[in-house]
Amino acid sequence: MSGAHVVETTQGAEPQSRARSGRLRKLLRAELLLILPLAFVGFFFFYPLLQMVLLSVQDFLGGAGHWYDNYKWFLGNPSQRTIFRRTFLVSIWVTLVCLAAGFPYAYLMTLVGKRTRLLMLAAVMLPFWSNLVVRTYAWVVLLQDNGPVRSAFAAFGVHLPRLLGNMTGVTIGATQVLLPFLVLPLYATLQGIDRRLLDAAESLGAKPRTAFIKIYLPLALPGILAGCLIVFILMLGFYFTPALLGSPSNSLISQQIFIQVNRLLAFGRGGAMALVLLITTLCILAISALFTRRYTKALGIGGEG
Repeated sequence: MSGAHVVETTQGAEPQSRARSGRLRKLLRAELLLILPLAFVGFFFFYPLLQMVLLSVQDFLGGAGHWYDNYKWFLGNPSQRTIFRRTFLVSIWVTLVCLAAGFPYAYLMTLVGKRTRLLMLAAVMLPFWSNLVVRTYAWVVLLQDNGPVRSAFAAFGVHLPRLLGNMTGVTIGATQVLLPFLVLPLYATLQGIDRRLLDAAESLGAKPRTAFIKIYLPLALPGILAGCLIVFILMLGFYFTPALLGSPSNSLISQQIFIQVNRLLAFGRGGAMALVLLITTLCILAISALFTRRYTKALGIGGEG
């Protein structure tokens, strides 16, 4: 009896052992799938970020110094504060211009037929199919003092101010580059809005403009915020377009970081400037995420609301 009992116990333990080994293999595969992306992100993002932080508190132009000297130089320098403030103002302006041009376009994409919508989508994606350097130099040719744009307006008696070497040229070039980043997420949001809500509001006596403002725009606000946030953050770090279409007197923070790192070899100052910009951007992201979460929950279109 005892021998038969041992055999039965052994036979019953084998499936349990196989089940445990199977669960262990699945757990190891899951951990491996998690470790590899984390290692990739850690090596290519967090390690350079850590190096930048260390340089900002250890590398000083002209010799030794306190850990905060680079930050003190950047935040205490009136000209650098002006450049930092200008960067945010230009980013806000470019974002508003993209919104003014992108919202009607994305809204029209929801009204047209499928074939026309595909053509409009292809037009939006067209900038991604050409090189940024080529596009920017094309704007240099178009916007120069004797270029086609000013010459065309001058032929009709309209004399435009200078379009190159100032913030006007930067705004035009940056808008052309960043507009798809606003149109695409905005169109994805507008496409999901049920237009029957507008018809219902109008059937209850609301004017079309009132229904659009009070019903359609609140539902479109998450897409507007997402597109604007993408454009704003990308514009904060833009270098090539402002460098070619702007001027040194209207430089942005990305150009100043380039000067500190590549010309003056002041890696600590460049790291401090980049870290302040990164922290400011993360704060903006956190505030925007909090606002969007509360807003969508209040509307009942997201979260648990």
